[in-house]
Amino acid sequence: MFELITRKDVFLRAIKFASIVGIILAVINHGDHIINGNMTLINWVKIAITFCVPFCVSTFSSVLAIKKEKLSKI
Repeated sequence: MFELITRKDVFLRAIKFASIVGIILAVINHGDHIINGNMTLINWVKIAITFCVPFCVSTFSSVLAIKKEKLSKI
């Protein structure tokens, strides 16, 4: 399973997905703080974690899809 997680195509897809979804979520959740200039360290940590969630979701779904495809070929 680790070999699937570290595949280049899986990793790059997850990075792209996390970048797009992470930015959208960060703006939705913290846009007012960013615009007003009153971001705290805690808010920046929350934004960093926000990018981790779609990265993990994308990676997990890619691994499951690859595993399912491999099983269907058997």
